[in-house]
Amino acid sequence: MCGKEEKVLGVQKAPGSCPYCGGGVAATDVEAKWVFCFLPLCLNNKRRFSCTACNRRLVSYPAIVHD
Repeated sequence: MCGKEEKVLGVQKAPGSCPYCGGGVAATDVEAKWVFCFLPLCLNNKRRFSCTACNRRLVSYPAIVHD
């Protein structure tokens, strides 16, 4: 009835390495849709990063800019 549906749009190699094991990083583009009684309420596109060796989900933080 109600919930969140996610669909993977694509996976590509990302620059950098995993801070935990040193493995490669993969970027996954995900489309998330909140559904209430079969009616879509919200559509969101996200990019998630994960390690290809240890399969940990990696979090990227925005750069801190000081004026």
